[in-house]
Amino acid sequence: MQVDNGQFHKGGDLIVPENIVLLFQTPYCPELNPMERLWEHLKADLKWASFETLYQLQTKVDQLLNALIAPVIASITGYPFILDALSALNAV
Repeated sequence: MQVDNGQFHKGGDLIVPENIVLLFQTPYCPELNPMERLWEHLKADLKWASFETLYQLQTKVDQLLNALIAPVIASITGYPFILDALSALNAV
C-alpha cells in the first residue's frame, strides 16, 4: 500500500498485517500519489460540467467511479516504481 510520510503511518502503535507492505512515497510529491492521478482522470469528465447542487455532483462522481474497471484503474495508478517494488517483494 502506497502511503505518504505522515507520522500516523510510521507510529509505533501502528499494526500492519503481514500481507500488507507500506511503500512510502517521496515527501511533497502529490504527482506520485495514485489517488491524485485518479482524481485527474475523473476531473477530465467533470471540467466542463455544471451542477446546480452538490448532490448532482456527487451522483456524477459516483457514476464515474462505478464505471471504472480494473484495467483502467491499473493504468492510472500503476506506476513503474510501485510495480517494481511489488515484483521485488514477490521474488523474496
